Amino acid sequence: MFNPLFLSKSTSGGGLMALIWIVILFVFMYFIMIRPQQKETKKKNALMNSLAVGDTVLTTSGFYGVVIDIDDDTIIVEFGSNKNCRIPMQKAAIAAVEKPEDAAKEETTDNKTK
Repeated sequence: MFNPLFLSKSTSGGGLMALIWIVILFVFMYFIMIRPQQKETKKKNALMNSLAVGDTVLTTSGFYGVVIDIDDDTIIVEFGSNKNCRIPMQKAAIAAVEKPEDAAKEETTDNKTK
């Protein structure tokens, strides 16, 4: 009824196949989860390094403003047309940056299409 030879033949190749599947799973997870997150982090760091005075920024809370001053981890942003509304905030709170040159190029292309 119980054959120990049958058991030993089937388990010898099974361990190798399990190891191969685990490696395939980790490679899959790397390309699906880890690599895109690393790309996004590099993109965000490049955005923060290119930040300059006079850039229009969008904060993570949804406010648009103009950069007035930049320190190491802190920037001062002026919000709205009221020149007295200047708020210091962390660089990490910036979601998007629009350069003044990019806005001028976009405006000229809009005028040409009309």
